[in-house]
Amino acid sequence: MRRLLAVAAAAASIALLLAGCASTTASAEPGAGKTVADAPGSTALSGDLSVSAAASLKDAFDEAVTQFTAAHPDVHITVSYDGSSTLATQIVGGAPVDVFASADQANMAKVTDAGLATGAVVFARNTLVIVVPRANPGDVHTLADLADPTLKVVLCAPQVPCGTASQQLLANAGVAVTPASLEQNVTAVLTKVRTGEADAGLVYTTDARTTDAVTAIDPPGAGKVVNSYPIVALKDAPHPAAAAAFVDFITGPQGQQILASFGFRRP
Repeated sequence: MRRLLAVAAAAASIALLLAGCASTTASAEPGAGKTVADAPGSTALSGDLSVSAAASLKDAFDEAVTQFTAAHPDVHITVSYDGSSTLATQIVGGAPVDVFASADQANMAKVTDAGLATGAVVFARNTLVIVVPRANPGDVHTLADLADPTLKVVLCAPQVPCGTASQQLLANAGVAVTPASLEQNVTAVLTKVRTGEADAGLVYTTDARTTDAVTAIDPPGAGKVVNSYPIVALKDAPHPAAAAAFVDFITGPQGQQILASFGFRRP
């Protein structure tokens, strides 16, 4: 009898051990096959990010995108560069954009006032310079020289941030200019001066630095006309996590270092 009882106790112990193993295996199954990216609190980013940025940001943002995607290789960023007024109109009209970076606060306000974004942050500042072709055929040296009707002077259109700033700078100096053309972004102004189609123009300091084909002249009073650049992730951004991360990158130390290297002032 004692032998039978011992055998029964051993069998019961084995059964309990097997039941414990089965329970452990079952509890592990729900997490089986999960990747790190699936884990709660994961910081892995992915998706196709659409950024609309002021034309004057092109070189700096191209570098920022390169560095950001090096850290987040599963994020693919497409940047549309144009005048801030054009970009704001597109966004308000329903363009599927994740991040908007404007060259002024007025055009950012068009987007935030439409309820499409909140919490825009100023991340850079910029000022204007006179640019002339390297040979300076119009003999331009001051803002007053731009009033000469025989010169071909190109400016940004008034609704564009560089156009608003140009008007203010000229008004502050008491100079009236009749432009040969009004351009939709600052890049177009620089191109006409660089190629000799114009004798002079007003562009941002950062744009003048991008080519050796022009000479930049820093006019008195330029430091009082400063463009502030705000950035924001749109409320309905198709990829909100990546959008927020890109904004944090631009406003953070690495992004600020990139912008400073291209001549932008810190906010």
